[in-house]
Amino acid sequence: MKLATINDGTRDGQLAVVARDLKTAHLADGIAPTLQAALDDWPFIAPQLADLYQLLNGGRAAKSFEFDPAKCMAPLPRAYQWADGSAYVNHVELVRKARGAEMPASFWEDPLMYQGGSDDFSGPTGDIVMAHEEWGIDFEAEVAVITGDVPLGVTPDQAQLHIRLLMLVNDVSLRNLIAPELAKGFGFVQSKPASSFSPVAVTPDELGEAWKDGKVHLPLRSTWNGKLVGQPNAGVDMVFNFPQLIAHLCKTRKARAGTIVGSGTVSNKDAKKGYSCIAEKRCLEMIADGVASTPFMLFEDMIKIEMLDAAGKSIFGAIEQKVEQAEAPKRGR
Repeated sequence: MKLATINDGTRDGQLAVVARDLKTAHLADGIAPTLQAALDDWPFIAPQLADLYQLLNGGRAAKSFEFDPAKCMAPLPRAYQWADGSAYVNHVELVRKARGAEMPASFWEDPLMYQGGSDDFSGPTGDIVMAHEEWGIDFEAEVAVITGDVPLGVTPDQAQLHIRLLMLVNDVSLRNLIAPELAKGFGFVQSKPASSFSPVAVTPDELGEAWKDGKVHLPLRSTWNGKLVGQPNAGVDMVFNFPQLIAHLCKTRKARAGTIVGSGTVSNKDAKKGYSCIAEKRCLEMIADGVASTPFMLFEDMIKIEMLDAAGKSIFGAIEQKVEQAEAPKRGR
């Protein structure tokens, strides 16, 4: 099934079930008020949502309405945890090669992961509001899963059973703030603003044969200012699958229902598949020419991130965002 959160003016929005073709939706207020509430009692709530989903797809849901992604918040507008991995080690290798750094062998065996801010996610059409272009504004197209309650010390095989939903992510990065921030030795804060998510989150069964081995075997398309710049396959060159990433997160602690785990920037070794973030394109330019020529995003730039099924139909809906300049803060009297 497909689920969305409609912006009703509250912090957490209103849970809605969305038709498979993304054309209609139905509020789930008679079942669960929010997606987090559904996740908290998933074994009881999910079958009821699935029944409504079947009615909606069959055109038998009496109170259905036209689905509008612009009225959506992130599926989870705020979450208990957002942990982003770096499952596509090719991306990490390119970044290190571009700056002449050695690639530790452990990176192929032990996932990289950081914990990001999860209290204020952006919806699929929310602007990327930044004060300065000089910060190096970059998009990062990713796939993410939402888990149920995951016990401490879970194995990858066990972790797969705790995956409830999947969605797309634009994990916005401010590249020119990253290096000085990491040099402090204490991780990301300012260089990782609010991430944005696809209009809908889907259960794994919606992906059919494309969901295999804990990976999504479909291209992830990034269109920058109307030009398709990347369509790497999310199931190719993913060194650590989602169950492995969840097991890594839960090595020393539990993860509660509503935890979001990201794949990291989707990247293929085949450079012809394009890129899912500008930084990777710049790394390839550095390796080939000794200088990066592609600029980062500017004000008024547009980014669209979407995944299509084998029939060319959108699965999650699209993330479509514009970069806007933040208004200068007003001085108090």
